Amino acid sequence: MRGETPTGSPRTIAVALHGIEPATFEPCALIRDWLYDHGVERVTLLVIPARDLHPVGERSPEMVDWLRERRMAGDSIAQHGFRHVRPRAGGSPRQLLAAAHGQRGAEFVGLDSEETRRAVHAGWRLLKLAGIEPDGFVAPAYAYTSALRATLSLKFQWWAGLLRVHRAQPRLEADERASSQIGGLAPALSLATGPLSRVLSPALLRAGSLLPTSTLRLDIHPADLSHPRHMMALERVLARAGKHRSAITYEQLAGVERTSPASRFGAGAQLLPAVNIDGSNGLTADRPA
Repeated sequence: MRGETPTGSPRTIAVALHGIEPATFEPCALIRDWLYDHGVERVTLLVIPARDLHPVGERSPEMVDWLRERRMAGDSIAQHGFRHVRPRAGGSPRQLLAAAHGQRGAEFVGLDSEETRRAVHAGWRLLKLAGIEPDGFVAPAYAYTSALRATLSLKFQWWAGLLRVHRAQPRLEADERASSQIGGLAPALSLATGPLSRVLSPALLRAGSLLPTSTLRLDIHPADLSHPRHMMALERVLARAGKHRSAITYEQLAGVERTSPASRFGAGAQLLPAVNIDGSNGLTADRPA
């Protein structure tokens, strides 16, 4: 996959596979193999740490082994929320507004700063304890709050919004303003599963893939495998992209280098092993000592 824009910048494709958890492991593994067969050597894998309040490392050791192998092969691992569902029904006006717009997975909408911090850190810890290195973070439904954005720099190197991928930990203070521009404008394109959207979204996806952006971002969900029209649309987009674009991960798009835990948190950082589960707020977790 090679090519350049008229200005000389490289043409790339960044594919993100959403909603990876034990219940979706099989279709996700099939989709990842299918992407490789279509020339996508690198993919960003979005992992849900505890969809049903059971840690992924305990529910599916096979999936954890697969994720480790994929990371060693060049894929990037991202934390995809904590449970990928809002922790309580009803709630604040922001939660009701998100529900009205079909954002049932807008997990962090309506949470205060402490609830947000606990959920993010607990999810990170579960992935860490399973031996998975989460490089970045992607909020369910791309629904970010100010509290969530403030929390991400404590654990992650990058985070992805709907329109671009951001660097969460600027290397220099002067990079802070520029970090939001890393990778340029790259809207995430995906296929919807609603009755009307299922009919219209394949054509919209193909049209969106023709936008003159240096990076084509493509979101794929496990449910896409159940819809032949979705897979046909994705195959057409990948066939076209394969002639002009190189596959990259969100980590590469953010312009960060993969680091070890010691270098990320300092040589003296000590990761605490205890994780507590409760029925109201999910998991609680402390910061590195």
